[in-house]
Amino acid sequence: MSSSPDASRGLALVTGATGYIGGLLVPALLERGWRVRVLTRDERRLNGAEWLDRVEVAPGDATDGTDLRTVLAGADVAYYLLHSMDGDGDFVRRDRAMAQTFAAAAAASDVRRIVYLGGLHPDGPLSPHLASRVEVGRILLASGVPTAVLQAGVVLGDGSASFDMLRHLTERLPAFVAPKWLRNRIQPIAAADVVHYLAEAASLDPSLNRTFDIGGPDVLTYAEMMRRYARDTGLGRRFIATVPVLTPGLASHWVGFVTPVPAAIARPLVGSLVHDAVCREDDLLSLVPEPAEGRTGYDEAVSRATEGIDPTRWRRSLRRSAAIVGGAALTGSLLTTPDSRWYRSLSTPRWQPPPWAFPLVWSALYTEVAIVSAAVVCESADDEGASYERALLADMALNAAWSGLFFRAHAPGAAALASGTLTVSATDLARRALPHGRGKAAGLAAYALWCGFATALSAAIARRNR
Repeated sequence: MSSSPDASRGLALVTGATGYIGGLLVPALLERGWRVRVLTRDERRLNGAEWLDRVEVAPGDATDGTDLRTVLAGADVAYYLLHSMDGDGDFVRRDRAMAQTFAAAAAASDVRRIVYLGGLHPDGPLSPHLASRVEVGRILLASGVPTAVLQAGVVLGDGSASFDMLRHLTERLPAFVAPKWLRNRIQPIAAADVVHYLAEAASLDPSLNRTFDIGGPDVLTYAEMMRRYARDTGLGRRFIATVPVLTPGLASHWVGFVTPVPAAIARPLVGSLVHDAVCREDDLLSLVPEPAEGRTGYDEAVSRATEGIDPTRWRRSLRRSAAIVGGAALTGSLLTTPDSRWYRSLSTPRWQPPPWAFPLVWSALYTEVAIVSAAVVCESADDEGASYERALLADMALNAAWSGLFFRAHAPGAAALASGTLTVSATDLARRALPHGRGKAAGLAAYALWCGFATALSAAIARRNR
């Protein structure tokens, strides 16, 4: 552990400091006079943190009781900001085991208080994600260490997974059909207010061992949150229709395809939306000071969260990709002459699809390529996005060239070579999309497979018509 300056209020251990809320909590605690120790499995992930030189860094694994007892030694308050929302195995079992290990280590280390951030939830059956968060809170409350479980709904801030999902869906879908549970009530809270309450909870009376609901002043539906986000950021109206048939599992894959939020993270987030997430009490407000300017309203929270965000980037990326793909589609359509005497005279293999199938498949693929390409460019750094757009432009040029070679030059062999090159190009686009989500890569892989089929068909026609 590195040395750190003395402080008057004691030592606070922060787990999850590399996460969004943890990264904001550390400077808030330092400002309040706490010495701070952070637990991390990989010190490199803390590089760039502006507070790094003011904290103790404790390498260790939160699943290892020995590591935990070492880093908890001397801590007055311990913040538990850990969860296994990564899609890797049984997160319920892993979160349970990790909470039990932490609770035992905190009790053995004479920690005076645990503070945990859970989720707002109603009574009754819960989604696996929310049920796990509740179970973790109960384990910590039963540890013998006075524990404050702060329960929050959607956290509004640039870096919050729930906010990222909200904003990307709103920015990318001006009109869409959504599950009926988008009408459930939610009490969102600004990230700054969450951090304020977490930091103040460290000084709660030692006799308090309970949950506290925290939320902002507004209660909205998810659909209303999307519409107001669009209004606040100048995106225009959003049209949302709800249906009862889209399950959370299906919706999470759809979210993973449309947005940069991985399906493994979208799944628990979407699953939580099937419940109302509204505060049932506000007892904490009488026990700790309010934020300096009072609780942050939804519109102000969105304004703060989007200070470093360009909400129109998706729209501009889509226009460019649609222009590139649409130009190729139009050129290919003008060059294609399926009713020509030459084409009708060709001998074609039995497995060639009927004529009506080609425009349907190509239209669907062109649409998919344009949307996925816009997403890849929008989610990439400027240089990477520009490189992808150049690759897309070359791919679409090959796409249009195939039609010219086959239908105008009457050269099926040359068209097969062009189509083979196009297949390689399309496969490269899928490779470039993979870091942005398997769903996006799969969409472009479907395009590459169809190009491969077109290559085989062109080669077969060339052989039959020498």
